[in-house]
Amino acid sequence: MPRKSSANDSRMPVLQNISSLVDFLRRHSPFDQIDHADLAYLVENSRLVFFPEGDEILGPSDGRAEHLYIVTRGRVRGERPGREGEISVTFLLTPGEAFPIGALLQERATNSTHRAASDTFCLEIGREVFTELLQRSPPFQDFCQRGAGSLLEHLSHRTQISAAAQLGAQNLLYAPLREIMRRTPVSCPPQTAVRDAIRQMHANKVGSIVICDDAQQPLGIFTLHDLLALLAQPDVDLDAPIDSLMTPAPICLPADAPGFEAAITMTKHRIGHICLSDGGRLVGVVSERDLFALQRVDLVHLTRMIGRADSIEQLTATRPQIGRLIDAMLAHGADVALITHIITLLNDHTVGRAIELCLDRYGTPPVAFSWLAFGSEARREQTLSTDQDNGMLFYPPAGMSNDQARAELLPLARHINEALARCGFPLCQGNIMASNPELCLSEAEWRWRFNTIINRTTPENLLRSSIYFDFRTVWGPAETPLTVYRDAVSMASGNPAFQHQMAANALRRRPPIGFIRDFVLQRDERNQETMDLKLEGLTPLVDGVRLLALAYNRSETATLQRLDGLVDAGAINRRDAEVWKSAFTLIQLLRMRNHRQQAEQNLPLSNRFDPDTLHDIDRRSLKEAFRQARRFQRRLELKYQL
Repeated sequence: MPRKSSANDSRMPVLQNISSLVDFLRRHSPFDQIDHADLAYLVENSRLVFFPEGDEILGPSDGRAEHLYIVTRGRVRGERPGREGEISVTFLLTPGEAFPIGALLQERATNSTHRAASDTFCLEIGREVFTELLQRSPPFQDFCQRGAGSLLEHLSHRTQISAAAQLGAQNLLYAPLREIMRRTPVSCPPQTAVRDAIRQMHANKVGSIVICDDAQQPLGIFTLHDLLALLAQPDVDLDAPIDSLMTPAPICLPADAPGFEAAITMTKHRIGHICLSDGGRLVGVVSERDLFALQRVDLVHLTRMIGRADSIEQLTATRPQIGRLIDAMLAHGADVALITHIITLLNDHTVGRAIELCLDRYGTPPVAFSWLAFGSEARREQTLSTDQDNGMLFYPPAGMSNDQARAELLPLARHINEALARCGFPLCQGNIMASNPELCLSEAEWRWRFNTIINRTTPENLLRSSIYFDFRTVWGPAETPLTVYRDAVSMASGNPAFQHQMAANALRRRPPIGFIRDFVLQRDERNQETMDLKLEGLTPLVDGVRLLALAYNRSETATLQRLDGLVDAGAINRRDAEVWKSAFTLIQLLRMRNHRQQAEQNLPLSNRFDPDTLHDIDRRSLKEAFRQARRFQRRLELKYQL
């Protein structure tokens, strides 16, 4: 039933200018997606009401919600009873935000008391108009049904469009590969003479020819890169069949796969061409130039430069080009998960080449080893600003003790850490590096280390749990480290006391969102009213998701993959996972943009950030992302009774 007016109901109707209100709504999501006629219908069938500071607008005692409110000026805070009868403020709504959508959809009372946090104006829309707008406007319906997930997706998309507009590019990385390929593929049978294959490439002005069987299934590929290597040989037989010189079993992707899959595949395998197949038959070839037509740095060329560097100085010279690569990928519509994945792949190649150069210079030790990454590199979530978090797992030969093996490896580890520092990866201030004897361990010692972390809940071990449970092999044998890690995850999943301590530790950092101002900023001489997007924004999500992954025995390492794994395990629902993935992605995007702006101004890269530099859309997106991170933490509080 409609809410009844009472003597203390101070809602005051205000004369409204329909045109100005439509313009106002156009500046806020999701109303910027709604057709003009539908938006005008909403405004024409609403009334503008005023609430003095401190007045209750809507509460659980009012019964079934009958109105939608859209804040046009001022602020509205959400209140719920806390512990021992105290009132807990759970959210703060600012201009452009609407409430109580969930209660209207479910035809129930709101769970929170909505109170004016300052003198506030709201548009008040009745249930009938709200229901009619749901039927008329698909964007409004999507927003109401999916809530924060829809909002964050839209804001993220707008940010990508903005980046593309600034750099004049198209959204290629999400287009199907069949739309990116430029021409019909050039192919030949395996018995074709090399000279004839080269003539075909020249006549068609292509950089590759695919060798196919009678059913047009790819058997191999021959590229200009292969031709240059061929011509460098002293005796070249151009009459030899092409299948004797081709690269066999070329990497293929489905023609309908998105462009970003080709980008990741090219970077991972250091190749410049991907064959496209449909039912096993060759239908096209996509080159790096097709994929990054407007790019100023060729992705695969950069990968090859890293792999061919003859010195640490040459390796270091490749690093600035990654910044330009980030700009190009943003312009082509790549999301943050893709960009950080490729940055990490390039960093992996750099680490691997630095290790090889150090082995060439200082000699190969008599002990085989795997080079391990921890933290953001292990999660494949690196940006331009990253230090070293690494270790070694070694395999001592028969008759050699662990201490002897460690003594052989530590000098090399120091050289590698120093080489990486010269390449732009600063030495870790906490000494989380392979040159630290405590992180240069055998398989048995790593198992003991994880066992100690899990079963002895000291502050130091809790800190280690937030580092070592992001664990991945970057160079060397990967099977043994993966087995060690999976066994450690299994052990952690069976230890509730350890999980409870991890939860308490994960909840120490809170998203910097306040109830008086949008954001809680540090105000001291050094930080000058800024926030740390990594420690205060990303870390609450990263730490919390890692904990749940361990609790449900999931061995994924990347945050977004862990969320998908938690859905598969039944720990969270898909809708919540997508919201938290979007929140994580948006914070990471703003962090990356911040780094790019600092690099352009020749400033030191820092995660500190002033939110007052954001325009309204980005500011709201960041606020919503922090709000969702806080909601995730509340889930941990309930699960672990903290």
